[in-house]
Amino acid sequence: MQSGILVVNKEQNMTSRDVVDIACKKLKTKHIGHTGTLDPIATGVLVLGINEGCKIIDLLTSASKVYQAEIIVGIQTDTLDITGKIEKTYNIENLTKEEIQQALSYFHGKYLQEVPKYSALHVNGKRLYEYARNQEEVILPKREVEIYEIEQLGDIEKQDGYYTFSIRAHVSKGTYIRSLIRDIGNKLGYPCTMKNLVREKQGNFSLEDCVSIQEIDFHKVRKIEDALIDYERIFVDSKVEKQVENGSILTLDTIHDFVLLMNQQQELLAIYERYSKDRTKMKPYRVFRRESSEKIR
Repeated sequence: MQSGILVVNKEQNMTSRDVVDIACKKLKTKHIGHTGTLDPIATGVLVLGINEGCKIIDLLTSASKVYQAEIIVGIQTDTLDITGKIEKTYNIENLTKEEIQQALSYFHGKYLQEVPKYSALHVNGKRLYEYARNQEEVILPKREVEIYEIEQLGDIEKQDGYYTFSIRAHVSKGTYIRSLIRDIGNKLGYPCTMKNLVREKQGNFSLEDCVSIQEIDFHKVRKIEDALIDYERIFVDSKVEKQVENGSILTLDTIHDFVLLMNQQQELLAIYERYSKDRTKMKPYRVFRRESSEKIR
């Protein structure tokens, strides 16, 4: 059973689940998960965990992401993107780059962002989009997100009577770009909606690392540790390797809270984390089965 990470360029009009289903069929395994939903309108980097690679999905999901988005100014939809039902339009006579720059400047750093009503987030046991489709009232949660960088790309254009412009944003886990665009519109004083979205980067992976849907194959699968290049690697001898396989608590010479343990053949054995009961020791966070140690080309 070969394991690892597959980085796919998701196509438009596909769900993230569609990509997982295609990968399961092509790779002949049911054990595949994705590391962050992309809406059907969106394209770009979608990282999949294959077999044992599923064990690090939570680590990869928490990574920051970079998006490029195209915004239409003067239209508001129920889904906050152009695929939704138009709820409001606004005729704008003029929009300047200075106005956009001022609006974007509000979003450097942390802020409380309201989750879109058409999203998969669970509230009281139901996904938000279920409330929306059933026209049921629900209080939309707000959560803190962080915008590390945000900039306008290119010029402002006018198409079909509406202004459009593009942004690139480097954001934290849990940031909804549709909501960010709505909030930018609130600062501009005009309704805004998302026209297109590309995820350019997730963690250490960018568009240049992606394979197309058609190219999905085990030869394109990367080693699990390739997704964790920022983690310290500690190489252990055969005695410690056996202890790792048994899930033993260890004393390791490191200042980090998470480390990768590798054997002398440079194969990933486990991820260890700082032990809360004794900060001088470390305990297993994820231990990988020996099948995941097969060489991945």
